[in-house]
Amino acid sequence: MRLRVEFTTEPFDLDEAPAHALVAREVIEGAELDAVDVGPFGNTAEGGSDAVLTAVDALLRRALAAGATRISLQVNVVGEGDDK
Repeated sequence: MRLRVEFTTEPFDLDEAPAHALVAREVIEGAELDAVDVGPFGNTAEGGSDAVLTAVDALLRRALAAGATRISLQVNVVGEGDDK
């Protein structure tokens, strides 16, 4: 199955990206995902369920460790297919 994850990390800083936001983007961009779109107010990525769930686990752990006080995320099934 294919999944899409959308997420934001807080607190926001409009002047400079906080460490937790940079770490979250690094996790998503380094994962084996496709259709990655990172932006200042939201980020999305798609991939096989195993890859997305692994990336979400790392995203939560690393962003919280880097100072995130809130992480909002949504995961949607976008298709059937390879789990990888």
